[in-house]
Amino acid sequence: MSKISAAITAVGGYVPDYVLTNKILETMVDTNDEWITTRTGIKERRILKEEGKGTSFLAIKAAKDLLEKSNTDPKDIDMVIMATATPDMPVATTGVYVATQIGAVNAFSYDLVAACSSFLFGMSTAAKYIESGRYKKVLLIGADKMSSIIDYEDRATCIIFGDGGGAVLFEPDSEGLGVQDEYLRTDGIGRQSLKIDAGGSILPASAETVAKKQHYVFQDGKTVFKFAVSNMADVSEKIMNRNNLTGEDVSFLVPHQANKRIIDATAKRMNLPSEKVMMNIHKYGNTTSATLPLCLVDYENQLKKGDNLVFASFGGGFTWGAIYLKWAYNSK
Repeated sequence: MSKISAAITAVGGYVPDYVLTNKILETMVDTNDEWITTRTGIKERRILKEEGKGTSFLAIKAAKDLLEKSNTDPKDIDMVIMATATPDMPVATTGVYVATQIGAVNAFSYDLVAACSSFLFGMSTAAKYIESGRYKKVLLIGADKMSSIIDYEDRATCIIFGDGGGAVLFEPDSEGLGVQDEYLRTDGIGRQSLKIDAGGSILPASAETVAKKQHYVFQDGKTVFKFAVSNMADVSEKIMNRNNLTGEDVSFLVPHQANKRIIDATAKRMNLPSEKVMMNIHKYGNTTSATLPLCLVDYENQLKKGDNLVFASFGGGFTWGAIYLKWAYNSK
C-alpha cells in the first residue's frame, strides 16, 4: 500500500476593497512613501472598513472562493483549521463559526495561534491529520484583521500590516506529492519583542489599559528584524540541505510577507533568483496568517504538478520554520 502524503489540491483568497496607500499614511503619521518602500517593500495594504465585520468575514470569503473554484461540497470537509492571530472574540472559537457559515456541517474545527507562523504551523497540523488516514479533506484557512489591533498613530507598526484571508484544501496523495518535510522552531525569548500587553489573563482589559493603548501591537523592530533575517534563512537552508535540494531544484520560495529585506536575505541564502520568489508584499503588506495562502492564490497559474516549494515564516513569540512541499496539480 502506497504511503499517504498530504497534498494541497485547491486554494482561495480574499482581500478587502479599501486600499491604504503609503501616500494616505503620509497624512496620518510622520512617514513617507520612499521611507516605507525602502525599508519594507510595501506600497499599499488592504483594510476591512465595514463596521461589525471581523476576521471570520475574511476567512469565510476566502473559503467560499476555494469551494467555488474547486467545486468542492462543504459537506465533504472533515475538518477546518483556522490559523489567526486576531480571532473575532475571546473564548468563542472563530474557526467553529467559519465552518458553520460555509456549510461544513460535518467538520470539526478549532483555532491555531502562532502569530505570523500560524498558517505554516497549520500546514504541519493539517498534514498530520491527512497522513493518519482518518481524514480526507482538511480545510486550512489563514486570516487576520490586523487593522483591529494596530495603532494608526504608531508609525512603527501601522505601515506594515494589512487585512486579508487565504485558504488551502489538503487531501491524501499516493504519488509522493504534497508535504515532504518540515523544520519548525519556537523560542520564548521573543515574548517581549512582539506582543499586545493587555487583554489577556496577565493584564485584563480595564479603562487604564485602553487609555494607555495597551491593546495595540507593540514591536521592537530592530530585534524582530534581526531574529527574522537569520532564522528564516537558516531553516530554509536547513530543509534544502536535509532533502538534497539546490537552488535549481526549488521552483518557488513561498515566504511570509513581513519585510522585503527579510525575504531577499532568505532567497540569497537559498541561491534563488527573484523570479523564483513569491512576492506580493507591495500590494498587501503583512497580512500575518494570510500571507502564505495569498501568495499561492497570486501565483497559482504559474505552478505545475511536481514543483518543489519551500514555505518559510517568522512570527512573534518567537515562532518560525520551513516546510518543503511538492505541488500536486496543474492550474487550469
